[in-house]
Amino acid sequence: MAKIHVTMKVNGAEVEGLVEPRTLLVHFIRENLQLTGTHIGCETTHCGACTVDLDGASVKSCTVFAVQANGAEIATIESMANPDGTLSALQEGFRMMHGLQCGYCTPGMIVRAHRLLKENPDPDEEDIRFGISGNLCRCTGYQNIVRAIQYAAAKINGAQFKEAAE
Repeated sequence: MAKIHVTMKVNGAEVEGLVEPRTLLVHFIRENLQLTGTHIGCETTHCGACTVDLDGASVKSCTVFAVQANGAEIATIESMANPDGTLSALQEGFRMMHGLQCGYCTPGMIVRAHRLLKENPDPDEEDIRFGISGNLCRCTGYQNIVRAIQYAAAKINGAQFKEAAE
């Protein structure tokens, strides 16, 4: 099968490669670029483990061909830390609020939450639950993930995180 030349910006770096037209973006990211933080879960767009930010939108990279991302700007979990390498507010929130257990969904969940907070810097619980509804977690029951995103939103907005009384 003839290969197609693609170029894109991934995590701020210009990258290029030759791909078969049927190569999924998730495979290009993991295999060609060796960025293995983006997980492959279901490969049917159900779980969200492969979520990346593509030109300012959350996409499930298991259902986008690499050729469709030609010329695009992509952010993966590897770009979510602060420029100095310290944890971002979201990563810190997932750590502090115990927003992960096995961790398999976490990269996609954090990338999706990053876009959610860009679109809505002060989401309430309902906004968060709706915003992450395309990302599945089999371990946590979501409560701590929601708290992690609330924690991050508060920190980004310069506020103190206050947990709701249970």
